[in-house]
Parts: sequence; structure tokens; C-alpha cells
Amino acid sequence: MKLFIIIGAINAFLSVALGAFGAHALEGRVEPKYLDTWNTAVQYQMFHATGILVIGILMANLPATGLLNWAGWLMLVGIIFFSGSLYILSLTGVSILGAITPIGGVAFLAAWICVIIAAIRVL
Repeated sequence: MKLFIIIGAINAFLSVALGAFGAHALEGRVEPKYLDTWNTAVQYQMFHATGILVIGILMANLPATGLLNWAGWLMLVGIIFFSGSLYILSLTGVSILGAITPIGGVAFLAAWICVIIAAIRVL
């Protein structure tokens, strides 16, 4: 699906931009633990941006499956909740945001389960 290729590419772009921002603008301005947290957010955003791109390509080349559609949206939700909460935590130090992060992690896990099931059904 073209939409997932676009969403994945946008998130990959943002991941590179936010990684550069963290390396150049945040170093020395936030505590090292928050810079590490920022880098974790960047990594997971890029991993799942790539996952969304792959889902878009799979949807264009395999028989339609609702599970891949679910997987793409769950990865986007995971990026928003997981990486987004870590970005905000890194900038603000508000630790209660750490309670939101696992929601994104669960969305990532559910997305990958959807990909596994879709592959078993289609391939």
C-alpha cells in the first residue's frame, strides 16, 4: 500500500533528523541518561519505519491481507507512543511519561505478531 511506504519514509526521515538533532543540539544540554533515552527513541523509530516500508511493499506484492494493514497502523501507533514519549521525556525530564512508553512497546509486539500470522497465511 502506497500510504505505508509514504508513512515509513516520513518516519525514516524524521528518525535521521531527530538523531542528528540529538547528537548536535542536545549533547551537553541534557543529562547523558536522557541522551541515551533519546537515542533509543531514534533507533526504535527507524526500526519500525523500516518495518512500515516493508509492510507497504508486501501489501503491493502479496494477496491483500487485513493483518498487514493492522501491522502497519500498529507500528505507527508504537512509534507515536514509544518513541514520542521517550523524546518528550528526554526534553522535559517528566518521568511519568515513562508510563506511556510500554503502550508503544505492546503496539510494536502486536504489529510483529500480525506480520508473522500474515506470512504464515499467505506464504
